[in-house]
Amino acid sequence: MITMLSASSRRTALKGIRSLSTTNKAAAEKTSNIAEYKVVDHAYDAVVVGAGGAGLRAAMGLSEGGLKTAVITKLFPTRSHTVAAQGGINAALGNMNPDNWRWHFYDTVKGSDWLGDQDAIHYMTREAERAVIELENYGMPFSRTPEGKIYQRAFGGQSNDFGRGGQAHRTCCVADRTGHSLLHTLYGASLQYNCNYFVEFFALDLIMDKGACVGVVAMSLEDGSIHRFRAKNTVLATGGYGRAYFSCTSAHTCTGDGTALAARAGINNSDMEFVQFHPTGIYGAGCLITEGSRGEGGFLVNSKGERFMERYAPVAKDLASRDVVSRSMTLEIMEGRGVGPEKDHIYLQLHHLPAEQLHQRLPGISETAQIFAGVDVTKEPIPVIPTVHYNMGGTPTNYKGQVINYTCEKGDQIVPGLYAAGECGAHSVHGANRLGANSLLDLVIFGRACAIDILSKDKAGVNVPDLPKGAGEASVANLDKVRHANGDISTADLRLQMQKTMQKHAAVFRRGDVLQEGVKKMNDLYAQQKNLKVTDRGLVWNSDLIETLELQNLFINATQTIVAAENRKESRGAHARDDFPNREDEMDYSKSTEGQTKKPFEEHWRKHSIIRSDIETGKGNACLWSTDLSSTLHSTRLRPIGCLPRSDPTRVTSLPPLPLPPFVV
Repeated sequence: MITMLSASSRRTALKGIRSLSTTNKAAAEKTSNIAEYKVVDHAYDAVVVGAGGAGLRAAMGLSEGGLKTAVITKLFPTRSHTVAAQGGINAALGNMNPDNWRWHFYDTVKGSDWLGDQDAIHYMTREAERAVIELENYGMPFSRTPEGKIYQRAFGGQSNDFGRGGQAHRTCCVADRTGHSLLHTLYGASLQYNCNYFVEFFALDLIMDKGACVGVVAMSLEDGSIHRFRAKNTVLATGGYGRAYFSCTSAHTCTGDGTALAARAGINNSDMEFVQFHPTGIYGAGCLITEGSRGEGGFLVNSKGERFMERYAPVAKDLASRDVVSRSMTLEIMEGRGVGPEKDHIYLQLHHLPAEQLHQRLPGISETAQIFAGVDVTKEPIPVIPTVHYNMGGTPTNYKGQVINYTCEKGDQIVPGLYAAGECGAHSVHGANRLGANSLLDLVIFGRACAIDILSKDKAGVNVPDLPKGAGEASVANLDKVRHANGDISTADLRLQMQKTMQKHAAVFRRGDVLQEGVKKMNDLYAQQKNLKVTDRGLVWNSDLIETLELQNLFINATQTIVAAENRKESRGAHARDDFPNREDEMDYSKSTEGQTKKPFEEHWRKHSIIRSDIETGKGNACLWSTDLSSTLHSTRLRPIGCLPRSDPTRVTSLPPLPLPPFVV
């Protein structure tokens, strides 16, 4: 049964707790009395940090496999941001048109602007059908066709027959509330397993010992007690860091906690420069209007009433990939064809669609548009603008979910005991740009992959590591320092300055001098954290304290993003630079590759970026790193895909018509 730690059960658990000793207690007490903090130690086979879709799927798999599993989450599971996903989840079921997972594979590689790891994409797209059927068996109420099959809508970047067969209908959905349904389905299914949920606990740091992750330090929001979880396996599933920007579709809780935990543990993050701007966030509010609205037949218009996407993407039009649509909208606004009094946004038109279709397929956004834009979608267009939506970068992993740390001396090294799944991980199935509806697929596939890999190696209660000496002391010292901060700037004010700096200096279009100025400003703002003032000194439900700790996490993510963006001297996917407008691959793919020699590693940019931060100063050090991006799991079943020039809307290719490979875990 589920163990939900209520106040009474926590008081019971606190019997026998002890004060946290420190190796340098005298120095710590110069700030305040660290002895007032209490610590509770726990031992588990696995700990999952985060209870969104990826975290719940990992926890469910681990518990079902018999491992003693704890889930640490700062929100009640069904309040996690997965609940806000609208459009759907991709899988080549073929319910609306003939489909093949290889076509999905091709679209995802192309959508990543050729930076995605093809072995991970291979694994994700091949297992997508099974994952969706599994969700249906758990009780997820997918929308249906008249024949009773799972309904699949059109979505951006999805094609048939390797781009030659027109628009694919591949996105399985539950009206426009797919994430809501997915999260409740996974949480409900998890209740049948003996999983321990630590709800409203904030993860402070990973516990590392000799290069391996052996657990997590967390704080109870209810009473301020410190909890040290020792475990042989830790899964990060904390989501993205959209709140590093001023205008975003993310919840206020999307503060990049997992990637910051990794950074503080000395683990590098990858591809942080790639931040996706969703084309249709409500103007002024930032609330998401799903890409499914365009999949159902909606389209964008400028002040002249033109369907301008026909100029930028003649074939895909409004269902081009998100980076293309966002840049096209921005160009329309910059060239004076925006709408509204200040001509600073675009209209999304839906009122030409039948009201019954809007009510059946898009009820959520119809309500959202009415509340946040005052628009009746059956009669008026919705004012929209590109808005920060997703972070392609994160903590790098392989397709099994194992976290990888890269050094020049040793190359790729798996971090023992540490996994990542969902938006906080970089697997990297999205590369430089994510296709719509691949996000829910990502978290289900790789949450499950983490559980599969852990279960293949470990048994319940065997070899749970001991905590190293002084585990958690640095976390408590930082917590205590923040709680007693008495500077002259509030957390809200400093956060707003950071968000506006990122919005201005690392936006849809980027330029070297603007990025360099942004790096300097972010470094200056990072240093201002020492001048923060926290007004609430208590430990019980101290939201001021938690928001300040979240701000520390946001600063790590934001500085890594803008440093990595300045470092990448090309345009690829969501990273568009005016001063380097071309994509720099290892060969010139606008011409025949016959007779061409690949450029040396140092001379092209088809490689991942790696960044590590100095946590004290915030200054990031970005370098470049590459695995074999074109490798696939089984080369006899699927040939690697080479790059295409940006202007080429299709790829003339012929993969062998092999039967679907057997399911491989």
